[in-house]
Amino acid sequence: MGKTDNLIILENGTIYDPYKNKKKAGSILIVDGIVKEVGKVTDSDNTRKIDCTGKLIVPGLIDIHAHFREPGREDKETLATGARAAFSGGFTRVCVMPNTNPPLDSPEAIRFIIEKSSGLPVQILPIGSITIGQKGQELSEVGKMVKAGAVAISDDGLPVQNGQVLRNALEYAQKYGIPVINHAEDIHLRNDGVMNESSLSTRLGLPGNPDISESVMVHRDLEIADYTGGKIHIPHVSTKRSVDLIRKYKKMGVNVTAEVTPHHIGLTEDKLTEYDTHTKVAPPLRSELDRKALIKGLIEGSINCIATDHAPHTIEEKEMDFIHSPCGMIGLESAFGLSHTVLTKAGASTEKVVQWFTKGPADIMGWNIIPFQIGEPAEIAIIDSKIRWTFKKSHIQSKSKNSPMIGMKFTGKVDGTISGKNTCGNLLD
Repeated sequence: MGKTDNLIILENGTIYDPYKNKKKAGSILIVDGIVKEVGKVTDSDNTRKIDCTGKLIVPGLIDIHAHFREPGREDKETLATGARAAFSGGFTRVCVMPNTNPPLDSPEAIRFIIEKSSGLPVQILPIGSITIGQKGQELSEVGKMVKAGAVAISDDGLPVQNGQVLRNALEYAQKYGIPVINHAEDIHLRNDGVMNESSLSTRLGLPGNPDISESVMVHRDLEIADYTGGKIHIPHVSTKRSVDLIRKYKKMGVNVTAEVTPHHIGLTEDKLTEYDTHTKVAPPLRSELDRKALIKGLIEGSINCIATDHAPHTIEEKEMDFIHSPCGMIGLESAFGLSHTVLTKAGASTEKVVQWFTKGPADIMGWNIIPFQIGEPAEIAIIDSKIRWTFKKSHIQSKSKNSPMIGMKFTGKVDGTISGKNTCGNLLD
């Protein structure tokens, strides 16, 4: 990762605008990190030319669900290391979840994230907590957090069990046009489950977490959203039951959006047979039936976008036994490669995959993004859709290395990222 030259031309590529679903052959001139010309550009002797032959030039990717651990657990990740991981994966905007220590439950906490992350190559956009201390009882200062810069509210990791509290949150959030993101899990049905409840969990001797622990909460949340007219977003959907419910309520006109993670569309519970704690996530990896339902949900539009749920943990924590190790895996660096590999095999185009990483999350957040806008800072990712590569530990820029994707073979890769004057990637370094 370094600084760009003063003058850069991205040439011979295909410029793709996922927001309008239009593409054209052409070049982009970037001067001091600002987009100056698009299409036919002015050349000069001191211009650095980047050959993008056979590649897509797209807007920077967006992740609306990541954990950067600051404040409180900087031993796992910091805003700076998280930004570096995101940038290397093609992301130029990342929403960070509020389950830090202390939680992001006040305007002061929101301002801390925004001020601390200024100057980083990735725009870090904080999500405030639904309730004070994420205790599920009393609403946080939602209005003041939004004015300070919060883009949504969530108690992620801790589902709001009290339906009245969620109702109040949905009604209050309507005033500010922001989504309410509730971790969809009935903790009583989850019980002590650490993996998907199935014949495999019985064979492995691990406590099971049934698919209904998610779908029951999804159903409740959709009913409350229907009643209030609020904007509900379902994070990291993992089960066929949930997809079926989301499809039904969308057809009813409920204001619901949903996301899936790369690991839930790319991996199944079968990955747990070696008791690798890197595969322990919440919600857990599910069955092949569920995985296919998630992909179908994306392709048909029931699911709106892909989000990483990037969750770094220390080596010491992940070296504990499967029962006691924490849930979560990192995913920013491998997100596009894994998703593109899986979804193009299922019949989706590269352009559609790009949409799920750009237009999908932007629409959920209500952002009107105009890519490649002349006079504005560059937010660009360069994608090679045909390259075959193996994801290695050396690709990881995160402070933590807890990824079960190490050693997996992917087709499609982000070859370079530009955000203002910052660049990274094979093409640009």
